[in-house]
Amino acid sequence: MFTLLRTLPWQRLLLEQLPAFGSAWLMAETFYKWHSFSLEMLGFVATWFVLDAAIQGLRRLLPARPQHR
Repeated sequence: MFTLLRTLPWQRLLLEQLPAFGSAWLMAETFYKWHSFSLEMLGFVATWFVLDAAIQGLRRLLPARPQHR
């Protein structure tokens, strides 16, 4: 987690990781009722991984926007 926060620019964290993290958290809180912290945490991390992979896949499919400075 520390490496993730250190290596990614803030813009990528806010545009890619925050939506994936937030969505995974809401899904875990809503649907994962396994009465085990470990299982629910693993489910949350797996959901975050899948959502992040989907976001990265969509980014590759969409055309790149020119950078404005």
